[in-house]
Amino acid sequence: MRILIILAIFAGLMVAVNLVSFVVNRLLSPKDLAGIAPRGKMISVNGRRMHLRWMGEGEKTIVLLPGLGVPLPSVDFEPLMRALSEKYTTVCVEYFGYGHSDGADRPRTNENYAEEIRAALSLAGFKSPYILMPYSASGIYGEYYATKYPAEVEALILLDTTSSAHEEKSVPRFVLTLARFQNAIGMNRFLNSLILPKAMGVREENGYSKQDIREILKFSNHASNQTTEDQLLRFPANVSEVMAMDFPEGLPVLQISAGKRGDKWGKYRAEHRNRLGEHAQCTLIEGSNHGNIYHDHKHRTAVLEAVDRFLGSHG
Repeated sequence: MRILIILAIFAGLMVAVNLVSFVVNRLLSPKDLAGIAPRGKMISVNGRRMHLRWMGEGEKTIVLLPGLGVPLPSVDFEPLMRALSEKYTTVCVEYFGYGHSDGADRPRTNENYAEEIRAALSLAGFKSPYILMPYSASGIYGEYYATKYPAEVEALILLDTTSSAHEEKSVPRFVLTLARFQNAIGMNRFLNSLILPKAMGVREENGYSKQDIREILKFSNHASNQTTEDQLLRFPANVSEVMAMDFPEGLPVLQISAGKRGDKWGKYRAEHRNRLGEHAQCTLIEGSNHGNIYHDHKHRTAVLEAVDRFLGSHG
């Protein structure tokens, strides 16, 4: 009997805590993004606003494409953009559903991503060919773009991207349901404040200002939405579509990977070169991991050196 009473008290406390968290989250959410202005320019694409930010005036144009679920790419890429812009014109594209961009009214297919990127860059005044530099899941969209429009791509730099040599497993819908619940009760708000800066390396010693960190944390509370959910659900099909396409022969490719050297690295390198061509180059940033490959100052320096070597060798 005593155990049942204890369990009932515990359950009651959990309900109360979740209820309070839910109310607090509902009160804070509408105010999270108030007063945070876009650092770039809003471009009208298919009747929706897409946020682009750029730096530098270099002859070559590098286009940064964000990873899945990155809450505020235009600030998340800030230190990397500053460094790249010393030599190159550097553009960050915030997809629909990300950062300051509107949500999408079109399915998150490879075709729509490619067309939206093309339209936004053109409307912003940039001219191809571009050097596409996708991170993580965006590697799939970058490969699709390069395959569909090879004349518009000078080179492809894959920043620890999802492999196009393997099928992706579908995400169970209960995962999205759980994510919505966590977001609604404010759990993500609490977890992000504890985990995000440490896990991703978004800290002052890595080149981020206090304002950068505050904005990223606030946008992280809104990273889960209908547009990003659709992206996640369609991602396995997008990978399969790219796998079935023939990658352009001779297109310069650099794969920058995080991790450590070993059998797994050798196997991945072989699969990568088989998929993208024997000319594809691979660079390993040893000691880094997926989350800090460009956030951490030391690893970011290694990335920049690899980019300079690669682009220098291709005119």
